[in-house]
Amino acid sequence: MSKEKVHKLAYSILSLKEMELGKLDEDIICELRKKLVIELGKQLPPHILLPEGRLEHLVETIVTAQIDSCKYQYHNSQDVVSLYGDHCCGRDQIPTETVQILTEHSNEVWFVQFSNNGDYLASSSSDCTAIIWEVMDNGKLMMKHTLRSHQKPVSFVAWSPDDTMLLTCGNSEVLKLWDVETGTCKHTFGGHGFTVSSCAWFPDSKRIVCGSSDPEKGICMWDCDGNEIKAWRGMRMPKVLDLAVTSDGENLISAFSDKEIRILNLRTNAEQVILEEHSITSLSVSIDSKTFIVNLNSQEIHLRDVAGKWEKPLKYTGHKQNKYVIRSCFGGVNSMFIASGSENTQVYIWNRRSSTPLEVLSGHSMTVNSVSWNPKRPLMLASASDDHTIRIWGPSQTNKIQLESTLT
Repeated sequence: MSKEKVHKLAYSILSLKEMELGKLDEDIICELRKKLVIELGKQLPPHILLPEGRLEHLVETIVTAQIDSCKYQYHNSQDVVSLYGDHCCGRDQIPTETVQILTEHSNEVWFVQFSNNGDYLASSSSDCTAIIWEVMDNGKLMMKHTLRSHQKPVSFVAWSPDDTMLLTCGNSEVLKLWDVETGTCKHTFGGHGFTVSSCAWFPDSKRIVCGSSDPEKGICMWDCDGNEIKAWRGMRMPKVLDLAVTSDGENLISAFSDKEIRILNLRTNAEQVILEEHSITSLSVSIDSKTFIVNLNSQEIHLRDVAGKWEKPLKYTGHKQNKYVIRSCFGGVNSMFIASGSENTQVYIWNRRSSTPLEVLSGHSMTVNSVSWNPKRPLMLASASDDHTIRIWGPSQTNKIQLESTLT
């Protein structure tokens, strides 16, 4: 539009405003004003105009910078960060203090996992049982069901996305499906000699997938009634150590005994292959399906992206892992933290931006095999140990009082 036309448009709008204000709807006038601004913007030099949404972008940038520059790296709150003061978060933002010890298992506790809604915790043990715990309103956990059907140690559990069902399995055990509300076994997958190393759900809560340490069994996909939908198997397939399905249902990520990770896109059948230099013991996927971590027996945890765009993984060190299976997890708001057990009886917490531990938690007396961060309660963490106990960790009240005292 020429300058003459812009001038004419401006004149017509001003005339309308002055002469016809009583007859025109206010919404029409507003639309005419917007049209004038847009047309004027096309005629004015770019260097004197602010891009659309520039103010919002600047505010978001400042808020992000405040969080990123927090020297304590403890940011774990969903509260809005104010621009009226400098942002500061303290140690009370993450779980660092034991608030409850669960002692109902009679032998080593190998695995823990919170439900997707954060209302339950499931644990499995070498005592051949799994337990479903309920998170009460006051933050305490109470035993809901003890699942007694396995004949051998139970090493793994997996919650259905809708949290109505639970899968349990062991390295020398079958796979079982449980009803969470009643605690009854709904189905047993596989027969005698069928060994399952890990299992996972698809987002629809109607299909499951499991991996076996037996190459002839490979990886199987079933519906909840035990009907096989698909299988990946063969003598050339190595033992499956762990597997996971991303929460969007797009990718199946598997870890194998030959230090190999495979990411299979279930929609396109495209496959990525990642080789690690050391043996893999476990993997865990972030809630947003964009990243995953693997534990290695080299005493490192590697963070990788599912899309395969990163040239190298981010690495986290400090914990001890030489010969046992240690399972780590993401946690906190936006999965900003990584937590892991350790063979030296401690729990380690890292901020994803730093390779050195942010916190080292003491309390257990033997190897800590597994940790789980409550997805809906960012200040609640659970850890399972060979000392037969599960510890529930919460924020340190002492540090909270000290921080409040300093601020006042």
